[in-house]
Amino acid sequence: MLFSSPTFLFAFLPITLGLYFLAKDRYKNYILLITSLIFYAWGEPSYIVLMIISIVFNYFIARFIHKYRKNSKVKKALLSIAIFVNIGALFIFKYLGFAVITFNRIFNLNIHVPELALPIGISFYTFQILSYVIDVYRKKIKVQNNIFTLGAYIALFPQLIAGPIVRYSTIEEQLRKRTHSIKKFCDGFRRFILGFSKKILIANNVAIIADAVFNEPTAIPLHPVAIIFALLAYTLQIYYDFSGYSDMAIGLGKIFGFDFDENFNYPYSATSITDFWRRWHISLTTWFRDYVYIPLGGNRCSKLKWVRNFFIVWMLTGLWHGASWNFILWGLFYAIVLLTEKQFLNKILTKIPRFLSWIYTFIVVNLGWLLFRVNNLHDLKHIISVLMHPQIGLFDFIATHFSLIPSVTFMIIGLIFMFPWGRKLARKIAQKPIGKVFIDIILIGLFLVSIFALISSSYNPFIYFRF
Repeated sequence: MLFSSPTFLFAFLPITLGLYFLAKDRYKNYILLITSLIFYAWGEPSYIVLMIISIVFNYFIARFIHKYRKNSKVKKALLSIAIFVNIGALFIFKYLGFAVITFNRIFNLNIHVPELALPIGISFYTFQILSYVIDVYRKKIKVQNNIFTLGAYIALFPQLIAGPIVRYSTIEEQLRKRTHSIKKFCDGFRRFILGFSKKILIANNVAIIADAVFNEPTAIPLHPVAIIFALLAYTLQIYYDFSGYSDMAIGLGKIFGFDFDENFNYPYSATSITDFWRRWHISLTTWFRDYVYIPLGGNRCSKLKWVRNFFIVWMLTGLWHGASWNFILWGLFYAIVLLTEKQFLNKILTKIPRFLSWIYTFIVVNLGWLLFRVNNLHDLKHIISVLMHPQIGLFDFIATHFSLIPSVTFMIIGLIFMFPWGRKLARKIAQKPIGKVFIDIILIGLFLVSIFALISSSYNPFIYFRF
């Protein structure tokens, strides 16, 4: 079920809100667990059993880790089992096919494995579960004795299938007791509407341009300018799509009394790639930092091991996004760029004009998204070839894709609001009571326009659902 679907907006959400706020406080987590499982089963009925098994397994493994917390050998063995089972499940459903295909090509074999559908959101909820178990092992949090409360945390529908990755430590106390108020409820809906509008009005429209080029680049004659234009469209699409989902998740969380951490902080205003990754998908980058990079030794080791740690983390970051060589290349691309910055480039970036630093960052990020967006390495090779040797004149391409021109308006809007000045202006206006009313009127207008656009459009996927 999509947040940006009539079923969710006009059926699931109103019913869930009614049940939740009519229930007594001690039953609210049970309502969230049941409705979250229904939410997941709506799109993945065959994999709801997998999620329930995951909840039960991790509940008991964490209890045993806590029980044997004074026996380091047993505790480490239990943690190893937890990591093996959770990552093993993720590997089977997400990476097994890719691993077998790669193995067959290297050794000229013909091994076949059944093709498994990827459970929606498995990468997100697996990382959430692991953060809980590892933090219990590290004694950073108390073990959860109520399996239904733990289940509500793991299956919590606002962030279940596309993040942000909410750590148990962030909402540990909120699971036990959280506050509800009209102000918090309204603030949550404002945030939800903002994310909903970003997704429907900007991401969906600029996606039309990106898809026209990247879905089947070898099937149509292309011009380099068209590729660059489509790449810029995808750069905007992935930001407004994913940050829009995160806004909706944070807003829904607030409606139900939870305060989730921010997942995006205007990443396209960054002036270095290091700065970009402090602002983009914050919950994922901090997860890899705390549960992979630092345990490997971080930068508190020899320079050679530090470089090794860097490449391991970024290769895994690429793989987390998908079982494909282009994702691995995307991760390694960022490893090289970030290492270059940390070694000498950051010194240069701090001395040159801020605008030039921003241009460098934005170009590098766009190049990264090219690796991310292509379907395979064959398409990447073809696109690079077209950039050097155009297949068609630019005006000929525009003539055959004239219907894409209206989407350019949404690209311009997206370029304007990818910077924080919109937020700063809104905060300044909201300082006066009449200003708050004005902003609410704008939000209601955006919501109504988005609903109309949703009903009249057939294009409505979320990019990060496939991860």
